[in-house]
Amino acid sequence: MHKFFVSQDNIDDDIAVIEGEDVKHIYKVLRLKEGEKVNINNCQGEEFIGEIIDINKNSVQVKLIDKLEINNESPIEVYLYQGFPKGPKMDLISQKCTELGVKEITPVITKRVLSSLGEINKDTKKLDRWNKIAFEACKQSKRTIVPVINDVIDFKELINQLKYMDLVVVPYENAEGYGIKQMVNSIIKEVKRVAIVIGPEGGFEEEEIASLKATGANIITLGPRILRTETAGFICLGLIMYELGDLGGKL
Repeated sequence: MHKFFVSQDNIDDDIAVIEGEDVKHIYKVLRLKEGEKVNINNCQGEEFIGEIIDINKNSVQVKLIDKLEINNESPIEVYLYQGFPKGPKMDLISQKCTELGVKEITPVITKRVLSSLGEINKDTKKLDRWNKIAFEACKQSKRTIVPVINDVIDFKELINQLKYMDLVVVPYENAEGYGIKQMVNSIIKEVKRVAIVIGPEGGFEEEEIASLKATGANIITLGPRILRTETAGFICLGLIMYELGDLGGKL
């Protein structure tokens, strides 16, 4: 069954109105007809079975028939703090981390990032593009909740936000011996909110690692091979979701 995300503002009582690019996709590509059933997500984590009652070139109206008890979200919330990369790498990070179940992605300016916070925040189109990429990946992967790509922050704000996390994981190329397996075995409290902090091209400065350690962050190795900044985020997120989340299925 095809799934569509509809803002709660476009849902009135039991009628959902699909607008935008999905309309053309419905009648030209999928060739759906009135009377056919679709899955509607209200962008707030609620899903419904609906029946198409009207299709035109501007909108598709769907009558909501039944609420579904579906939740494709992980039992843990993972927040990726990504050292701002060069080029289009944030596009790939936004897409793949959405597929893996990330809750939010926040780009971070660290010492080895060449761009400044002001320069990046001037280009609002980038943020819109990243969120659109995440939205499309959310539909493809049948997520229940659309992740958010936040505005870029500086390192000081990153440190401030980490205090609200239950677990902070920092892959670092100079870390040796202490990895995800040992970290997971040492956890003695319930973990709900997990932060993954990834350095940019060139990695972290030693003083940044010291600041992260001071917050109680786990400085870990992902293995003997040096990973690119965009790869490190995928791998770490996948491992965390496997060990603490819902990747790999149930025992």
